[in-house]
Amino acid sequence: MTTAKIGIVTVSDRASAGVYEDISGKAIIEVLNEYLTSPWEPVYEVIPDEQDVIEATLIKMADEQDCSLIVTTGGTGPAKRDVTPEATEAVCDRMMPGFGELMRAESLKFVPTAILSRQTAGLRGDSLIVNLPGKPKSIRECLDAVFPAIPYCIDLMDGPFLECDEAVIKPFRPKQK
Repeated sequence: MTTAKIGIVTVSDRASAGVYEDISGKAIIEVLNEYLTSPWEPVYEVIPDEQDVIEATLIKMADEQDCSLIVTTGGTGPAKRDVTPEATEAVCDRMMPGFGELMRAESLKFVPTAILSRQTAGLRGDSLIVNLPGKPKSIRECLDAVFPAIPYCIDLMDGPFLECDEAVIKPFRPKQK
C-alpha cells in the first residue's frame, strides 16, 4: 500500500518572531491521525505570512515532495497580512470553491464572524490544496465538514487510496456498478 504524503502548512507571523508553539498544525495532524487508517506521512512546515513564501512552499510540496493533499492553517481572515487564499489561487491550476463555501456554512453554525473567513481550495497538478482557519476548534469543524469528499477527490486525481476509520469519519465514494 502506498504511503500518502500530506502537506501541513502553518502560516503565521508569530512563527518568525521567535519562540512559537504551533498548535494549529499539530491539531491538523491529530485530526488526520484520527481519520486515516491507511499509511500517511506528514510533510510539515511553519512559515511566515508572506505570499511569496506561501506560494513557494505550496509549489515545493505539490511538485517536488509529491503531497497528494496539502492542508494550510492560518492567513484566511480579512487582515492585510492574511494572504493564504491569494497564494493558493496563484499556484493552483483550478479552484474548488465548494470547499470554502461548505467550511463557511459549517462555521456559521458556531460563530457569526465565519462570514469573514476566506478559506478556499484548489488543484495543482496531482495535489489538492485546502485552506483551513487557524483555531484548532475551527480546524476540526471544517475538516469534519469537507473531509468526506477528500479521499474521492484524491482518487479522481490518481492519488493514493485514503482509507478512513468510518467510526470517526465516513468518506463518500460513489458505488461502482
